[in-house]
Amino acid sequence: MITETSAVAFRQNLGDMLNQVHYRSDSIVINKDGKPIAALVDARLFSRIRRLQNRFDELSQRLAQSFEGIPVDEGMAEIDAAVMAERQAKH
Repeated sequence: MITETSAVAFRQNLGDMLNQVHYRSDSIVINKDGKPIAALVDARLFSRIRRLQNRFDELSQRLAQSFEGIPVDEGMAEIDAAVMAERQAKH
């Protein structure tokens, strides 16, 4: 479950919120001035997010290298065509 709390309430209830995240695998979004500024998540989820981010960064770098030297308009047209073909193949 994902809950939201203010930064002040988070500071006041840190121990309880750590337990909530650790034992119930909940996530807590921390708001300041009504805007989300941080999140407290289970360490396993954080590890998974980091692995996914690293994989995404690797794939993005490979994609950028593949299109190196190609004009932006051509590269975007090729990417758009590939995305459209993939979407049509799924239907």
